[in-house]
Amino acid sequence: MTTKPSFWQRIGIQDWFLTNEGSPVSGKQKPLTPNVVYKYIIEGFKKSMTELSFAERIVFYHEFIICLNTDDYREFMDHKKGILGLISHESVKNFYDILNKEIKEGKRVEPASNKWVFRFVSHPDYRAGDIGFIGKLMPDSNQQEENLRVTFIPRQTGLAQTFDINNDILKDFTYYSDGYYEIPYLDSNIKHEAAKAATPEASNAVLARFETTIPDKAYAGKKLEYWMKNEEVTVSGDEETREGQHIFKIPSEWVNTPHLKIRYDKAADKFFLASFGEKTILNEVLMERSDISGPKWSELPVNSRIILNGIIGMNIFKS
Repeated sequence: MTTKPSFWQRIGIQDWFLTNEGSPVSGKQKPLTPNVVYKYIIEGFKKSMTELSFAERIVFYHEFIICLNTDDYREFMDHKKGILGLISHESVKNFYDILNKEIKEGKRVEPASNKWVFRFVSHPDYRAGDIGFIGKLMPDSNQQEENLRVTFIPRQTGLAQTFDINNDILKDFTYYSDGYYEIPYLDSNIKHEAAKAATPEASNAVLARFETTIPDKAYAGKKLEYWMKNEEVTVSGDEETREGQHIFKIPSEWVNTPHLKIRYDKAADKFFLASFGEKTILNEVLMERSDISGPKWSELPVNSRIILNGIIGMNIFKS
């Protein structure tokens, strides 16, 4: 008779994650307390930020599947009823604190979903004290062909290890309706104030934010953002070869290289625009085209709408 391989054997970590069948666990296993679960979720959230974030954008998981031993799960539900829901809400409060700290350091926070989801589940191969974490970028996303990032903390080492596993392996997990918690993502809890970089120089302060819509399949449903930190920036198209904070490159053939210059007058606390592209419309007014060597400046009010060559839309917002 063939013995069905355990969950851990199927993903190749049986030897170090769990003790051998029939052998006693060395030492007394520490109980799985609410505080242990809470701290574990927070660490999983921070780890997702480290693994998913890029450039100035902070990216993070929105769904958290917390895997427990069956008896541990029932202990929470029978003798600590409601505690998992409280852990979920307290975790979300901490998430907002973490994200607001990132904003103060000049990072940009945009959610991938409009909700937080927590699923507390059990698995027959988990032993008392075992805890696992599975994170998803978008809750209820239909990404069945993609692998999931799973983090385990084995009681033998106490050190977290992360693996990619296939969705099919998760079919043995038991999901409980009373272990499901859904919390709305509230953007009002994110403080989108003027972010400042770590250094105190005024040139590193964020002066304005540009938001651009590109009519290209690769950018369908997406917006390209640029944070103005220099008092003068150049807006260019996909032929631009220069790099740096003073260059806002829009990857489109419909944008001239260069197309615009935008500067901030600190004394007047105003923005000004000079157009070098074929056609620039500012708030439905056609801008006069000027030469790069002799720019003709026009006032650029905040919350303005700019159209480049009748195709590319760009908005400017005060940071």
